[in-house]
Amino acid sequence: MVNQDMLGYGVAPSPIRKLFAYGAARKAEIGADKVFDFSIGNPSAPAPASVTEAIRDLAQQDPVYVHAYSQSAGHPDVRQTIAESLNRRWGTTYTYENLYLTYGASASISMVFKGLIEDGDTIATVAPYFTEYRVWATTHGAGFVEVPARATDFQIDVDAMDRMLDEHTKAVIINSPNNPVGTVYTRENLEAFAALLERKQETYGHPIFLISDEPYREISYGKEVPWVPALYANTIVCYSYSKALSLPGERIGWVLVPDTCAEWRTVFNAVSGAGRALGYICAPVLFQRVIQTCVDDSADVSQYRVNRDLLTGIMDRCGFEYIAPDGAFYLWVKALEPDAQKFSDQAKKHELLIVPGDGFGGKGWVRLSYCVDQGVIERSEPAFAALAADYA
Repeated sequence: MVNQDMLGYGVAPSPIRKLFAYGAARKAEIGADKVFDFSIGNPSAPAPASVTEAIRDLAQQDPVYVHAYSQSAGHPDVRQTIAESLNRRWGTTYTYENLYLTYGASASISMVFKGLIEDGDTIATVAPYFTEYRVWATTHGAGFVEVPARATDFQIDVDAMDRMLDEHTKAVIINSPNNPVGTVYTRENLEAFAALLERKQETYGHPIFLISDEPYREISYGKEVPWVPALYANTIVCYSYSKALSLPGERIGWVLVPDTCAEWRTVFNAVSGAGRALGYICAPVLFQRVIQTCVDDSADVSQYRVNRDLLTGIMDRCGFEYIAPDGAFYLWVKALEPDAQKFSDQAKKHELLIVPGDGFGGKGWVRLSYCVDQGVIERSEPAFAALAADYA
């Protein structure tokens, strides 16, 4: 009667969303101040004042201008504004023709997968990875290959990639700064990986695309976040303003197919066709215009560094092992037992909501999202101490 794969996704939602929903119910039951919710990456930094001003100004303008349909890929003048912003930052020569405006990075990635995948293709990624990559890749008919990151520092393991990538590899998707670990891939690491991909393309006689998922680009703690298309020609960038401008609920972002990509117009047209097939056309026009006005602005993300330091301090005092994050707003913590789901369930007994790492391809670890009010972190220390004591 219905598609069984889709039914499965519906009755077993993302573990992040499931825990987030549990937290909302628990807060209503016992009070928000008693629940320590580290489940979802919902930015706590407010959108910059320029966003509010842009919305207020647009609300006074011709409603047809503000609310009417745009072209499927978005208004050309908005796309050109974004292209010029990228050109100023990276010394590139992009135009509106390289950009497709989307419903955030999720839609961007799904469209790119749909536009690229043919029968027999595989999509590879670095594990741990954002949980939905597997969903989108397999829904569009690809095999999905997890390549573990280097155990020492969670950078891309180029040697492991060399062993795992084969003639079926259509693309590799990376995410830096990384969700869930907070790793920022170094220029040296990316250059070595790009060199590997060049060799693989030559060996197999077809392009291997590198999809760079970049919603956390603006959240790094003193680390360079290299512009990946400058290092590897066949790169496609997926971007969201959810974190940069703290607009997660507005669902606005873009796909960039640079003119350095092999047959870039064909690739762009395939991604555009995927937008049509999936119904991802005409991204929210009000927020297209907001982005046009605020393209070079950013939310004040400095609080995330403060939160990171507060939370890692608690982890140190309570004896937890973790990976020190260089970007994004997640802390990757070693569970105190092999089964991360059981550890997450045990944490619930202390009103701590932490996401098991299994869905990220990281068994034995949990993810804590620290884009929360500072007080939540400060009040959570007794709960973490009690959780650690459960395993003493």
